[in-house]
Amino acid sequence: MRQRRLKNEINVVPYIDVMLVLLVIFMVATPMMTTGSVDLPASGTAPQKPDKYVKVQIKDDGSLSLFSIKGDETKLKGMKDLKAQLAALNEADKNTPILIAGAKETQYKNVIEVLDEAKRAGFQKVGLETASK
Repeated sequence: MRQRRLKNEINVVPYIDVMLVLLVIFMVATPMMTTGSVDLPASGTAPQKPDKYVKVQIKDDGSLSLFSIKGDETKLKGMKDLKAQLAALNEADKNTPILIAGAKETQYKNVIEVLDEAKRAGFQKVGLETASK
């Protein structure tokens, strides 16, 4: 009678199955872990605000307001209205600093859209307003 030879191989098929199941679980769970809004922290090391600046305020619901250098508030209807107002301000003075103030519950995408619009309008000094600690 012949003796059986032992195989020194590892069957990797079950390991591949487990890895594919884990991959699917992570692919499904990852989008659920992200949130829609970001709480921007207060900053104790932020530089002092300039003397004269224009402020764009973004509220929790995404509505926009533009505050002139004098402090007069203009409620904006949307990004097109903001674009027109910034173009008019840019013609008056390109060196005017723009501060973007977003409420804590404002979606981060709204802040980025306003920041992009201010940069496209040609303003060189654009910053984010933060609360002091």
